[in-house]
Amino acid sequence: MKSITNLALLLVITLSSVHIQAQDTASFFADADTFFKANVKNGLVNYAAVKANPQALDELLENAASISVSTSDAATYQSFWINAYNLAVIKGITEKYPVKQPLSIKGFFDKNTFKLGGTNITLNDIENKKLRAQFPGEPRFHFVLVCAGLGCPPIINEAYTPAKLKSQLQRQTTLALNNPNFIKVKGNKVQISQIFEWYKEDFVRNGTEIDFLNKYRKEAISSDAKLSYYPYDWTLNDTK
Repeated sequence: MKSITNLALLLVITLSSVHIQAQDTASFFADADTFFKANVKNGLVNYAAVKANPQALDELLENAASISVSTSDAATYQSFWINAYNLAVIKGITEKYPVKQPLSIKGFFDKNTFKLGGTNITLNDIENKKLRAQFPGEPRFHFVLVCAGLGCPPIINEAYTPAKLKSQLQRQTTLALNNPNFIKVKGNKVQISQIFEWYKEDFVRNGTEIDFLNKYRKEAISSDAKLSYYPYDWTLNDTK
């Protein structure tokens, strides 16, 4: 009888923990959505406004510090870490604002840490260890993680959420790869972002870079097109 009682108690505690965790993530996604809607417009961030009134962002990050997510729930896990990355980037910029670009801040990507998901973590480790390493077959991360530079695909004014993540990833990748300023086609010459150079392995798992581009493009690129990479624009994605 005692073992049954203990088992029942353990089950109640486990279910309660799962319920609280679900509440925490739901609250995080809702608050993140409100924050992005208030501070992002046309792919740019109003850093001055966030710096002047940091409470909403600080509360979001405080909430995110203790949230626990598992790869077993891929949609929730990916949504959490994508939002956490974008929010941490904004936090890192506003702490030093005004700045001309993220690279003006020493250690911005690889040294400075944020308390997120129960650990102290850098931006690079969110991207490479929490997302790319866990889901190596998902190159679309590169079109939703926004590094604060204009060379990145634009940040959106909504949170990534488990229910919408699949369509959001597809939408943002399609938008980026059909944007003539991001994929520059001139005759048989095609200039593409250095993102494709830095993370080439992510884009050639199932063919060539051109094969990847053509999965999302409305106007296909010739298989014999000459590819090159144009310099990355690190200018701050500021509404200013």
